[in-house]
Amino acid sequence: MTDMGTPYYPKWLDNLADDVTLEAAAMDGAAHGAEDVGAILVVARQQYENQVFSYAGPCGDYGFVEDYTAEVRGVPTRVIVLVTYNAMGQTQRVVVNHRPRSALLAFSRLMLEKFGGTPLAKHWEGTPLGA
Repeated sequence: MTDMGTPYYPKWLDNLADDVTLEAAAMDGAAHGAEDVGAILVVARQQYENQVFSYAGPCGDYGFVEDYTAEVRGVPTRVIVLVTYNAMGQTQRVVVNHRPRSALLAFSRLMLEKFGGTPLAKHWEGTPLGA
């Protein structure tokens, strides 16, 4: 387990497989490839305020899990991240779940704002703007 008394940085983010995928409840479809997935995850991490980890550590033989609370523009959210490694130890798949739904929608709108006008915007363009 990661020491929760020190600043946390996900080491798995620096070891993305070329064909890594990112799936999240806050986005439509899945992002594919180290460049796109890395870009999305870096921007996503920058949106969290007051991030407090409950757990960040191993999950099974080929996985890693993060469980944390944070605020996104003042909206409290709880996040679970499941990372799966391939046989070479690279990050192969990342799945992110935000709760509650109101926080998920707020985060999704923010990501659309951040990626608007780029090819990656397609992952958030279906987000209800008034929700």
